[in-house]
Amino acid sequence: MSALLIKLFIKNPDNIKDNRVRENFGKLGSFVGIICNLLLCILKITVGVITGSISISADGLNNLSDMGSSVVTMIGFKLANKPADNDHPFGHGRMEYISAFIVAVLILLVGFELLKDSFAALTENTATPEYPYYAIIVLIISVLVKVWLFFFNKKIGKKISSEALIATAKDSLNDSIATTIILISVLISRFVNLPFNLDAVMGIGVAIFILYSGIMSAKETLNSILGTPPEKELIDEIEDIILSFEEFIGIHDLIVHNYGPGRQFASVHVEVPQDINIIKCHEQIDLCEKIVNEKLGILLVIHMDPIDTNNESVSIAKEKMSNVLTSIDTSLSLHDFRMTPSGEMQTNLIFDVVVPSNIKIPKKELRKKIEEGATGVDKTFKCVITFDNDFTGH
Repeated sequence: MSALLIKLFIKNPDNIKDNRVRENFGKLGSFVGIICNLLLCILKITVGVITGSISISADGLNNLSDMGSSVVTMIGFKLANKPADNDHPFGHGRMEYISAFIVAVLILLVGFELLKDSFAALTENTATPEYPYYAIIVLIISVLVKVWLFFFNKKIGKKISSEALIATAKDSLNDSIATTIILISVLISRFVNLPFNLDAVMGIGVAIFILYSGIMSAKETLNSILGTPPEKELIDEIEDIILSFEEFIGIHDLIVHNYGPGRQFASVHVEVPQDINIIKCHEQIDLCEKIVNEKLGILLVIHMDPIDTNNESVSIAKEKMSNVLTSIDTSLSLHDFRMTPSGEMQTNLIFDVVVPSNIKIPKKELRKKIEEGATGVDKTFKCVITFDNDFTGH
């Protein structure tokens, strides 16, 4: 069914780098969600009103909020595909993250309302409703539809790397679980006479489940809005492409900026031999930036760092200082290593140290540890250190 819908409504579905194709996927997912949730909402609220069931009515309202979420997602995809302008030179791709956050907020609102109504029914000792067979049929249909929506949204969400659709898929799975819980309570109520309102108890359980889902979705999308480090797979792909060039020795200071799906920019420092032909090096940098853009869809800017690769004493000193750093913390690393000619009284070592965010040692104390380690290796070593942050998160 999913493949058929994609075939009928999406042209060139494999060309996901095209923002128009991404927008069409988003519209398809949203439209299917609107139709399915509208039908489920009408069925459940009708059954809930007839039977007087809080849990079924609340589940129907949840479907109504899901329909609203699909509308928000559709609008988000439309706005995200707007071209860049003077006020937003990097485009509007983050609107997709904002729409996903709004979906999470709507989920939380539904959860709070359901929790409040269920507690009221339980404390007022309202009688457990009587459920006809058609109520059970409606709930079974709802579970099946929501499970299908989960797989459908997950498939297209992963295909186009859309957090909004992936969040919608998770919500559909949560809805199917919540409806299954209600279905179980309905079956129990039909055959067992309980001394309390099981419908209200199930309503509380479903509300807590919905609230947890909303909190987790809000947290994930808020992290994307604030800015998260790139995936390790992406870092490895960028590094592999760069180091495939024979002239490039190593990389550091990789920073990836995410302005929404398909809108990524990056900068990196690339180490090259100091005696390399500058014209040739520039040509290789241009070619490398082009390949990264074609393969990964990232606009990359490369900064060239010339290093001394032919001086054995520099290489030995660099290796010794690398060992000093790893003895302090294995996640520390250095780059841009330079050394003044060795002297009897003092040899200057000039280098940058990358300090991951998980290291809580104050910079002043860390500098002291490195300097002590350097003099332990060679009493003439004098360190000139620049501390860098690690923006990759790995």
